[in-house]
Amino acid sequence: MTEKFYLTTAIDYVNGAPHIGHAYEKILSDVIIRHKRQLTDKAYMLTGTDEHGIKIQKTASAKGITPKELCDENFSKFEKAWAELEISYDQIIRTTDEKHRKVVKQIFKKLLENGDIYKHSYTGLYCSGCECFLNPKDLTEDGLCPDHMKKPEEVTEENYFFRLSNYKEKIADYIKSHEDFILPSSRVNELLNQLKDIEDISVSRTKASVEWGIGVPDDIEQTIYVWIDALSNYITAIGYDIENPSEQFKELWPANVQVIGKDIIKFHSIYWIAILMSLGLPLPKTIYAHGWITIDQSKMSKSLGNVIAPHDVLEAFNLEKPDAFRYYMACAAQTGKDGNYSDEDFKEKVNADLANNIGNLLNRTLNMLVKYFDGEIKTEFISDNTSKIAILAANTKTQVIERFNKYEIAEAGNAIVSFADSVNKYVTDNAPWTLAKEEKMLECGQVIYNVLEAMRHIAIMLYPYCPNIAKDIMTQLNKESNFKYDELVWGGIKAEKITEKEKITPVFLRLDSEFAQDKKKGK
Repeated sequence: MTEKFYLTTAIDYVNGAPHIGHAYEKILSDVIIRHKRQLTDKAYMLTGTDEHGIKIQKTASAKGITPKELCDENFSKFEKAWAELEISYDQIIRTTDEKHRKVVKQIFKKLLENGDIYKHSYTGLYCSGCECFLNPKDLTEDGLCPDHMKKPEEVTEENYFFRLSNYKEKIADYIKSHEDFILPSSRVNELLNQLKDIEDISVSRTKASVEWGIGVPDDIEQTIYVWIDALSNYITAIGYDIENPSEQFKELWPANVQVIGKDIIKFHSIYWIAILMSLGLPLPKTIYAHGWITIDQSKMSKSLGNVIAPHDVLEAFNLEKPDAFRYYMACAAQTGKDGNYSDEDFKEKVNADLANNIGNLLNRTLNMLVKYFDGEIKTEFISDNTSKIAILAANTKTQVIERFNKYEIAEAGNAIVSFADSVNKYVTDNAPWTLAKEEKMLECGQVIYNVLEAMRHIAIMLYPYCPNIAKDIMTQLNKESNFKYDELVWGGIKAEKITEKEKITPVFLRLDSEFAQDKKKGK
């Protein structure tokens, strides 16, 4: 398969350090892109940081540094966090990049030339947290921003506006006629209702209000606002240019999926789409809006003191590799719904799924191979693809691909673990230890082969979630792998010596286990 796949994440605002809400989106995206790379050599992931705006300007001023110095400081924190979580993006864009700034000005001029931008004096309710004007009907009964629970400020300015209202019927028709455009589909009615009352939007602020940003071309008094600046990163990063778009842009755009949080779906599914329509560019195939991550059932809040950095979790559980955290976060919530993080649930789930289910299954089966057959697979043990386990492996592969095609990441992970459950049951039902005791060595060897071959399949399918554990499984099986889906053909383990007693080690230690504690103490 050589079809391209282009994934973008939302770009993170660098007014502070990353927390596990940021990590959730990046892990989801990374699991998707790693899966797609198992199917194609043309999968590309873009992430980035949003580095302009009044909040950065104010925070930098309060710290006595320049906005760029603040951006550089916090960008490095995001970059370090994604490295620690092994987020395998192909590119990370910063909206302070000169290439981005140049093309954003081109885009603004093009929209102006198209008649979709006009200058207008406006009085409205501005929320500095959202960095946007709010309609009175969007506020709480007490007149507060529902997301930040603060009263917006009444602002009067002469700004440039984008004729968003001209596109609302076209956007509504597009959403209705493309069932995969907005996922999950439960978000569609919400968007269609928002479109009914959509108004033109401000796409600039006065320099007196917001100095830190990209200047409006030919107007030294205005700064380009977030909608054109930040949203355009998805095309500027890959070489969009009004006059001479790059070959990379021509190959990758439109995006196959744009992964965002549910709180910014309106901006991506309405504002961004209208901008693309005005530019005459194709629209992304899917906009996938994930839910939020709560902490112990409470929304993350600095005032509550429950904001957790991803590094804190790795450190608290002494995790040298991020696989357990990646797996837990990717499976934390069903498609589009909110998920919850708690230390206890994290420990229970990864112990149950990764240590007890998958890790223990591999460990005890390899030990039986050593005990009964000196670690060697014999030719007569090898089954064909008509065996019950082989058929179940093929069905699981199909199910996982189908789930990923709908961006049902947690559900795909559950399908892999369910397959491991079935293999564990197969071991219990067929009891190779009993077969060996009864001297039915052929049948015993066949059961062991089926389990180890199933483990090879599990490793490949689990790879996007737990790349290090997957590699460790392959090492234990004495197999090299590129973790491509074309390797998911039954019979990959051949007749050969697989292992020896001293080479068998757990691929994942139970959290808080005696062995894990020894490792923590450096024993």
